[in-house]
Amino acid sequence: MYFNLIYNFKIKLLVIFCFGFSFFFHAQEPANPYPFMKMEFNHLYFSKDSTNFLKLYKKLDDLKLKKVSRVGVAHFGGSHVQAGTWSSTFVNNLQNEFKTVGGGYFVFPYKIAKTNGQSFATTFSNGNWKRFRAIGKDFFVPLGMSALSIATHDSATNFGVALTKKAVCRSFSSIKVYHNFSEGFEFKLDSMHNFNPIRTDFKEFGYTLFNFELPVDSVNFRLVRKDTMHADFVLFGFSLDNDLQSGFYFAGLGANGAASGSFLKCIDLSSQFTSLKADLVIISLGVNDTQAKDFEKGEYIENYDSLITVIKKANPNAAIILTTTTDNFIRRKTSNKRTVIARDAMFELMEKHNIAVWDLFSLMGGYKSIMKWQKAGLAGRDRIHFSPKGYILLGNLMYEAFYKSYLNNQKKVN
Repeated sequence: MYFNLIYNFKIKLLVIFCFGFSFFFHAQEPANPYPFMKMEFNHLYFSKDSTNFLKLYKKLDDLKLKKVSRVGVAHFGGSHVQAGTWSSTFVNNLQNEFKTVGGGYFVFPYKIAKTNGQSFATTFSNGNWKRFRAIGKDFFVPLGMSALSIATHDSATNFGVALTKKAVCRSFSSIKVYHNFSEGFEFKLDSMHNFNPIRTDFKEFGYTLFNFELPVDSVNFRLVRKDTMHADFVLFGFSLDNDLQSGFYFAGLGANGAASGSFLKCIDLSSQFTSLKADLVIISLGVNDTQAKDFEKGEYIENYDSLITVIKKANPNAAIILTTTTDNFIRRKTSNKRTVIARDAMFELMEKHNIAVWDLFSLMGGYKSIMKWQKAGLAGRDRIHFSPKGYILLGNLMYEAFYKSYLNNQKKVN
């Protein structure tokens, strides 16, 4: 009897201990702070052929093993992408995961254009410039691969670009200056620099390349007008390349107000984009399309068809991810039902082009979910854009979906 009492007491202690142990670990599991989000959708969807993604994942493995030094990432979009936070968070996570700090950045001169831009770089000039976009009354030819350009007719103008403290890649060993090669202007590195650069003009790709003896974190150029008979000097952006350290090169190609057809207005898109050598291309267009009363699914798909064709021509091996359009409201009051149609279009394109889809619309919580994001402090009052906290969350979620796919395909790659 004494033995049975001791035995029963030990069993009770074991049960209590196990329950407490189980409860402790259950309590330690990271809970989703936003229950309105549908985390089961946070993964990539693929068509039957995902060959280019397997090639990309193999290249990521090679980056780890230092067999390659660079993986290029480009993100097309509207204001979500121009702001930079979403895209930068995604790429910075990759840099942290692979313990890299090289690569580089494509930088459009947003500050010279007097508009918002990405935080990893800044641009400057003492001249007068006019900004042009592939949107509405701002349309102008030529445009760069950001669906933007700036132009000046000033003489003796300085302009330049510098990396900031928020950049993971803190220096560059070469720079490509994308411009229109106007015969009425000439530009060169400011004489204050002592970089002993090697200059090469690549007119067929629309840029001038400067290679430096030592890496730098900023450059300044001197622009001089030779005559008034030729066109203005047009600047499309800079590519800051660091090939001395391995890492992820990032091009955030965002233009406020851009729709699915905006980037197609850049006649040199293919040649310029080829020079970026992007391995992963993300396309996040659709908010501005679905805001329009005359939105048509067929035209939307047709624009995407054309853009994907240009991207594949520039790099046939590029892995492409389409993100479904974020839930949004029209004039803050009317929930936008067209986002559901836009979501379906992405999956049709996925099957047609053998690319991937990240279903952000469903992940957010679907139709009318932007209201819940706003209430949680993740979206703005316009119920279209996100708060800085919200954009960081988007970047982290997209990274988790992408990296999960990479890990799940390790056996296929190896």
